[in-house]
Amino acid sequence: MCGIVGIAQESKRHRFGCDDVRRMADQIFHRGPDDDGFHDGDKVVLGMRRLSIIDLEGGHQPISNEDGTIWVVNNGEIYNFQRLRQELLDKGHRFTTHSDTEVLVHLYEEHGEAFLERLEGMFAVALWDSVRKKLIVARDRLGIKPVYYWPFGGGVAFASEIKAFLPLPGFSPAVNPASLGDYLGIGYAVAPHTIFEGVSKLEPGTYLCWDEDRFSIKRYWSMPTATDHTLSYKDWVEAVREELRRAVSDHTVSDVPIGAFLSGGIDSSAVAVLMRDASDSELNTYSIGYAGSSVADYYNELPFARQVANQLHSNHREIAVEPDVATLLPKLIWHLEEPISDSAITTTFLVCELAAESVKVIVSGGGGDELFAGYTRSLGEQY
Repeated sequence: MCGIVGIAQESKRHRFGCDDVRRMADQIFHRGPDDDGFHDGDKVVLGMRRLSIIDLEGGHQPISNEDGTIWVVNNGEIYNFQRLRQELLDKGHRFTTHSDTEVLVHLYEEHGEAFLERLEGMFAVALWDSVRKKLIVARDRLGIKPVYYWPFGGGVAFASEIKAFLPLPGFSPAVNPASLGDYLGIGYAVAPHTIFEGVSKLEPGTYLCWDEDRFSIKRYWSMPTATDHTLSYKDWVEAVREELRRAVSDHTVSDVPIGAFLSGGIDSSAVAVLMRDASDSELNTYSIGYAGSSVADYYNELPFARQVANQLHSNHREIAVEPDVATLLPKLIWHLEEPISDSAITTTFLVCELAAESVKVIVSGGGGDELFAGYTRSLGEQY
């Protein structure tokens, strides 16, 4: 999972130091228990916690360019890094690791802030250009990886989780009344606001640019609105299938064991099938269901997941639970940070615990219902 933290501030008004950023990183130790790293530069301190997925030995962060003038930390994966790496090697750049993160510093050398437009992946990136005295903190196109920021007098702090700001002197957690209204009305705090007063979410497809002691938010990508009406139904089916195949292949690049969540529904089953087809290794699948009442039996998806697992001959693990919500709630709140009206947080947490016993990386069909209008509420647009 990994996590990034950092602070940018005016040279003449230094308020925080590397020790403060270390304390920020300690707050999100759970995101990256394998390694940590820091860069203490003029005006900016970068930090990160690492969960090692690619280049286990050589992927230590922060990573710099050849002369140490550009530094980067990254939470996530750059799926097209191998192609980008070869392009950069052809242009004379020198690499010291096989990590996807190192591509970022060299890509920035070539394209400046426009380097973000070349990236395919899920990421939260913080890059410091010590020559131009410029910090860039970016979030991936769809906002898979989280980034929060807290402006303060003379600077701005950023982190993968809000709790990283808690150790900073001067940060006082208070409820944002407007976001509380959002939560009570629609079930969550609407970006860029959070439930915490003064803390903002970096929105998907945007980046924070801190330059000459001030910051601005810029957009580097927007959702396409044009539709190709020349394709036939059959062409669209094949195009979607090919994109799903490519996406699953990209998501399964890893130097550690991976697995898949499996509910037996169309989205998770499709992902599991494509994972099996993309690898010669045994497929690990994980499912969770309910038990203990007729209502639980109605919502229990384990029999469907078991059918798919048997068809795929996967190494399948499952649990049927009667979650003790009162016991789980404090832990769930600590990790969620903001309130959200979704009861699936309990089962998601428990199936993640199950999967963590045997794999480090999980691929899921999460988002499939939203993308393909699979919820009944989406049918309202048809009438």
